Amino acid sequence: MEPAETPTTPSEQDPLEGDDRVRQFFGAAWPAVEGFDALLRAHGVERGLIGPREPARLWERHLLNSAAAAAAVAGRPTILDLGSGAGLPGVVLAAMLPESRWVLLEPMERRVTWLRFVATELGLANVEVVRGRAEDVVGRFSMHAVTTRAVGSLDKLYRWTGPLLRHGGVLVAIKGERAESEVEAAAGKREKLGFRSPQIVMASTIAGLAPAALVVVERSGGHRGAR
Repeated sequence: MEPAETPTTPSEQDPLEGDDRVRQFFGAAWPAVEGFDALLRAHGVERGLIGPREPARLWERHLLNSAAAAAAVAGRPTILDLGSGAGLPGVVLAAMLPESRWVLLEPMERRVTWLRFVATELGLANVEVVRGRAEDVVGRFSMHAVTTRAVGSLDKLYRWTGPLLRHGGVLVAIKGERAESEVEAAAGKREKLGFRSPQIVMASTIAGLAPAALVVVERSGGHRGAR
């Protein structure tokens, strides 16, 4: 028997739910992002995609935090989102950047099923969902950008994403307060793995929210793959 749904009390409501500033920020992407918000609230906790406390901070902590990376990859024709999970940031960014072709790469079957369901429900024709890890698709993709959020430390990301990026492609990793320390810790491996010096970009969304810390680093070498 399915457990009864726990009622949401007023104190658990997302303070940004219904805030017109959020609608204005997303602009033309709003219908898709609002639909994604609704899907996450309806299914995210029961499917184990987000924790039980996350609906109360979904806009600030997850959706807007994901959206902060849009400017860093805007105009890139092909983008791969590594370890897409619940669709953060890949689904949000694909809705905001419909002119780019997106690959959402995720190793867990149940999450792949979810991502395909979301892409269909939201009508995201620019999204392809692929099951696998980074090492599984080396040689299959040669992308103009790779995005990540809460996937791994920067030294691991250099190793995983380098073979997926073409020369001049960028890795954009959404990080938190440890962005600077991660950059320093990975400095010894960066050049060996074919990356230039990273930038830490503090990307803002709406007034009153802390900016997201992005690590943006360009691939300095690599091969051109089949796609």
